[in-house]
Amino acid sequence: MIKDILKETETRMQAAIHNLEEDLAGIRTGRANPALVEKINVDYYGTPTTLIQLASISVPEPRNLLIRPFDPATLKAIERAILASDLGLTPNSDGRQIRLSLPALTEERRRELVKIVHGRLEEARIAVRNIRRDLKKDMEDFEKEKLISKDDLERGEEELQKVTDRFIQDVEKIGQHKEQEILEV
Repeated sequence: MIKDILKETETRMQAAIHNLEEDLAGIRTGRANPALVEKINVDYYGTPTTLIQLASISVPEPRNLLIRPFDPATLKAIERAILASDLGLTPNSDGRQIRLSLPALTEERRRELVKIVHGRLEEARIAVRNIRRDLKKDMEDFEKEKLISKDDLERGEEELQKVTDRFIQDVEKIGQHKEQEILEV
């Protein structure tokens, strides 16, 4: 019973870490990365569609992204979506593809991005703690229903806390790595 709860804890917390990593991939660092624009929603014939589904995205140079739409008719919609995003990039189109030049980050912009990263890290910590809270409540319910003993409950809670601490440390490591990437000149 407790082992099942701990397995579920691992799975759910791993999912929270994965979501954090995907989220942080979209935050700009000093070099071009397709993840910056992959998740931008484009109005594709009235349906919000992510850019990665509409175009191939490549990095021809360290500070440039090249977007080639699969359907040339979506070019204007992609341009509008990029302009509307909070990336602060201006698309350059030649009628078949879009080039995005990433200017060097200013010190002020780097600090803003670090603040955004810290906010996302806190959201991930909260998600991990909420998972712990939910599963701890499940263990307490099992103990009330006499499915597990009081000793099993205490051992389970200790294990649950160890797993939680490990994932909180993972969140911190990911955050430190991303902060170093952003501050790297």
